[in-house]
Formats: sequence, structure tokens, C-alpha cells
Amino acid sequence: MTNARRIELLAPAKNAEIGKEAILHGADAVYIGAPRFGARAAAGNSLDDLAGLVDFAHRFDARIYITFNTLLYDHELAEAERLIRQLYRIGVDALIVQDMGITRLDIPPIALHASTQTDNRTPEKVQFLERCGFSQVVLARELSLDEIRTISSTVRVPLEVFVHGALCVSYSGQCYLSQALCGRSANRGECAQYCRLPYTLVDGRGRIVARDKHLLSLRDLNQSDRLEELLDAGVTSLKIEGRLKEMAYVKNCTAYYRQALDRIFERRPEYRRSSSGSSIIDFTPRLEKSFNRGFTHYFLDGRTAAPIASPDTPKSLGERVGQVKQTDRNSFVVAGTASLHNGDGLCFVNSRGEFEGVRVNRAEGNRIYPASRIDIAPRTVLYRNLDFEFEKQLTRPTADRRIGVTMRLYTVPDGFALTLTDENGLSVTVREEAQHQPARTPQQETQQKQLGKLGTSVYTATRIDIALDESLFIPASTLSKLRQRGVEWLDRARRIACRPERRRPEELTARFPQNAINYLGNVSNHLAEQFYRDHGVTSIAPAFETKPVEGVPLMFTRHCIRYMLGYCKKTPAGKELPEPLTLLYKGERLALHFDCQACQMTIQREAK
Repeated sequence: MTNARRIELLAPAKNAEIGKEAILHGADAVYIGAPRFGARAAAGNSLDDLAGLVDFAHRFDARIYITFNTLLYDHELAEAERLIRQLYRIGVDALIVQDMGITRLDIPPIALHASTQTDNRTPEKVQFLERCGFSQVVLARELSLDEIRTISSTVRVPLEVFVHGALCVSYSGQCYLSQALCGRSANRGECAQYCRLPYTLVDGRGRIVARDKHLLSLRDLNQSDRLEELLDAGVTSLKIEGRLKEMAYVKNCTAYYRQALDRIFERRPEYRRSSSGSSIIDFTPRLEKSFNRGFTHYFLDGRTAAPIASPDTPKSLGERVGQVKQTDRNSFVVAGTASLHNGDGLCFVNSRGEFEGVRVNRAEGNRIYPASRIDIAPRTVLYRNLDFEFEKQLTRPTADRRIGVTMRLYTVPDGFALTLTDENGLSVTVREEAQHQPARTPQQETQQKQLGKLGTSVYTATRIDIALDESLFIPASTLSKLRQRGVEWLDRARRIACRPERRRPEELTARFPQNAINYLGNVSNHLAEQFYRDHGVTSIAPAFETKPVEGVPLMFTRHCIRYMLGYCKKTPAGKELPEPLTLLYKGERLALHFDCQACQMTIQREAK
């Protein structure tokens, strides 16, 4: 179908090795950190490693996006400019950016994607970014399907959404809690993750409502059963979170979403994958086997009764495997259908309400001998957060990816020619001089077998036509030369054809949706300030990181602690929880404020 919309499965990579495996397991694109300026400061990679990953990806028409999404200070602009030039030279396809100062650097025409850190929640904001030359916009995770659909209907720029992985409780780019409490900026890739800590909640009368609970820690996103709806809403790029995750996580999640999307494409020819080749997966992907805190659709359907938080623990729950049936001094029996293995990791909430884990020393059917003594009661729900055999399987090669080609062998006056045509319609023809010798026996099967030996390349033959004038004998060495040269020329042609997208022109007539920007605008350098002034902003406050502001909200979130605990102010139960509500943690007091009209909660630090 010529007008089919190209859909991108975008996978994370902590390093180049994981990036290559993501591509083998079906990713159409990979996002990865450069040596500096990525929103995961611990996930930087050398230029040489990135160059190797770019070359590998481009064999399959897959793309490499560099996370360049931190705020920049004035003294860093020159270094950022040099690094962007180097990234352009090695052929990266786009930068994912937050700092608008990058648009004012003297850099090559590398494509720019607007990070979710730029807080992309409204049609007006996305329209503005489109007019400013961004090639792709990453939408806020909090948006509902209807909100995504509304934005999509007003723009042509490709829209990217997260479909899997960890959730920030705050709107991305609008959290200053870590910066305020310990000087580590989430906008600079140094978040201390205060949202994952245990807090005690106190109401306006000084009563403890919840003690040592992870009230700001969210479950993990899982939209694997909603992909078709997202595509129909106008989404083009589906993103898996996890740039600090290990190899097994990326393999498992990427393979799962690849297979899910391919099943949709089989039924819906108006959608197709955006890269070349097909992945052969050598295991059964299961999302619950990889790190997760329990799954949620978050706000895809708006605010619903389904839980979105994980108050008992910020650690991985994994998969539910059953309940404890009976216990004795050294073992316990599990009632469930899961097969448990030696070395598995199990976890549960103990009688004190604490999250506890234990390693399986020996599994004899459903009787488990733990590696250490634990106090566990019958009917306790058990989860497996480490499947030893599954993880072991993923340490081995588990995927291969091949590009389909057709081959046609035919005679030319001074020898033979071979034409290779890949699945994208790109063709090359090579020739080899040789005599035309009549064959004594049929040769077609032998010639097809010889030409089909593509094992060390990225290709697989989907059809081999032997179009000779008559049955001719062709030496195996001649066929081998034709095949090898054909593969070399096709590789070369595909590299030439795989050209990174160029940066789109910026419309200086585009006007930012607001005339004034406060600390939430994250303007941390003079070039970012220039960008906004060029687009009609008249009042610009500096970023919180460069000039902290007292008495302002440090976090903005759609997650509502009142709602989670059953005390929504829009219901009669809301009167039972008098304000102000305060979160306590090691001497810190965080005041909660609720904007019920906007259905939003903010967090503010109380003065000591």
C-alpha cells in the first residue's frame, strides 16, 4: 500500500551493544546518550561506539536518535556546539532536545525532536514546535487518548508517545524537587528520584494518614494492548522507556512490542514499519518477566478507578505467581500454576506491611526452599521479580534480523549478470565474465542453492530466478563472486539511500503561546532567551537551576494522593481529610496543594 503510514518502534539503549540488540529484536529506531548533555547523566557513550551503532542501524534503515535533552548553561554552549557537529559527522539521525538555545547554535542541519521535557501537553504548544522546525514531538505521558487525538488533528509533525516503562510522577520538565532538596537537577540528568522515597502523610489536624508509604511512586506504563488505538489517534512513534535498563529488559520489551505491532500491520495495511527487515525472535517475550512495579494505562482513558501508584514499594514486582498455601520451618508451598526455578527471586508484603524479597535456593515443584529464613504467612501473595531461567536464556543470542531480497541470474554476451532487489525496491546488478558452457545435467537447483548462501550478510533470499537462455554450467566460483559482489554493491546502495532527515526550517513568525515565561520555562542560557524573544515572549524569568525561587511549587502532577487514598474533594469522603496535607521525610516537609478544577496536585517545600 503506497500511502501506508510509517510507524516507528523506538527502543532505549544504555550503550551501543544494547542498541544493536534492540535493532536485531525489531526496533525501528534507538535513542541513546552521547558523551554529555543527556537526561540520564549515567548513560553516556563514546563517539566511536555511537558511530558503530549508526552504521549498524542504517543497514536496516533504522534510525539513531541522540538524547541531548538537558538544560545548558552559557559556559557549556561552545562544547555542545562542537559535540553536535561531531554527531552530525558520524551520521546520527536526530537530536532529542529540551533546551531551545540549541536552535541558535551554529550547527549543521541535523533534525531536532522536541523532548517530553519541553512539556508538550496542548495543541498550541505542539503547533508552535512544528512551526519552529522540529521533526518530531514527544508528547507528555499524562495525555488521554482523546487529548492525543485532538493534538494530532491540528498538526502534521510526527507525534511520539511512551508506551512502556517507568513513569515520572511529575509532568516532565516541570519537576524541581530534586534540585531544591539536594542540588541535583532533573532537567540536567541528575534526578535523585525523591518520588520513589517513603513518606508519612499528615493531615491538617496532625493525624498520620499513611506512614512510610511510597505515595509518589507510580506503577510502570504498559500500553501493549492499546497500540492500535494510539495509531488510530495519530501517533507515529511508540517509545519504550529504559535508557538505564539492562540488555534482557530491552530484548524482551522490544521483541514483545515488535510482534504486537506486526500483528496489527497484518490486519491494517494502512500502517507499516518504518525500517527494513524482519526479526526472528528465538524466545517468547513476556513483559511481566522484566522489571516492573505493576502496570498501568496511566491517564490514557482519563482519570479512572484503576490504581496508578505503587505505594508499597518502588522496586520491581515482576509477575504474580500465586499465594502461599502452607509453611513449615524451612520451606513453603505455593498455590499457583507458575513453574518456579532454583535461583528465582520472589517478593511479597510481609506481616509488618513491608516489602520483602528472598532468593529461591531450591524448588521442588511448588515447594520452595528459600535461601534465607523468612517469616511468611499462608495466603500471602507472591511475585517473581527474577525468573532465573528466563534471564539466563536472554544472555544468549536471541534474535536475527534479515532483509528480504530477490535474485535474478541471467546471461549477458560475455558472461553472466546477477540482479539483487531488496524489499524496498532498491536494485543493483553485477556482472562476471565467463564462458557459456552447456550443462550435461540440470543445474538450476544447484545454482539457486549457491546464490542463496547469504548467511554472513543481513539479507535472506525470498526468491531466486534462474533466467538463463538454456541450461548452462556455471562454476561455483563464478556464482560465489556474483553473490559476494552483489551483496557488497547492495550494501553500498542502501547506505547511500539511507540519508538522515535534515532539520526543517524555523518560522520566525511563529508566536509562543504565552507572552511571559516564569521559572517553568527552563531558560538557562542567553541563546534560549533569544529564541523565546524571537518568538514574541516579552518577559522571561531564568530557570530554577540558575536562580532558585522560594515559595513556588516544585512538582506538578496529575497523580492525586487524595484520590488514591479515597478522599477526593469532589466526593463526600473528601471532607474527612482536612487540609493542609503534608508529606514528611527525614526533616523535610512537603505541602500538597490541590487544583480540583484542573484535577492537578502540586508539591511545595515548607520553610524550615
